[in-house]
Amino acid sequence: MTTYVISVPGTFTEGAEDGTRAELARALRPADPHRTQLGDEEDLDVLTVNDDGTFTVRLTVDADSGPEAEGKARRLAESALATAGLDGNRAPLGPAVITGIDSDI
Repeated sequence: MTTYVISVPGTFTEGAEDGTRAELARALRPADPHRTQLGDEEDLDVLTVNDDGTFTVRLTVDADSGPEAEGKARRLAESALATAGLDGNRAPLGPAVITGIDSDI
């Protein structure tokens, strides 16, 4: 297994209040990239929200391959959004991409 740092972009189509953002960040905390060397060095936040309503979720996942890691990260992001009361219409996600691979090499 390899630890991947995955970025998943999205958009809050109806905005998101501070409480909703905080709930989303709490739901994402177990996969916070700061747990990895890369996330710590790059100071990657688990949730970044821009003024225009776009956001990026950055997660760490353990997987055997890049595509598996991307799929796991997307499912984690969707689950966290649901926990925060947001569905795919209020916060659609873009494609998950590998931001980095945590390695001691």
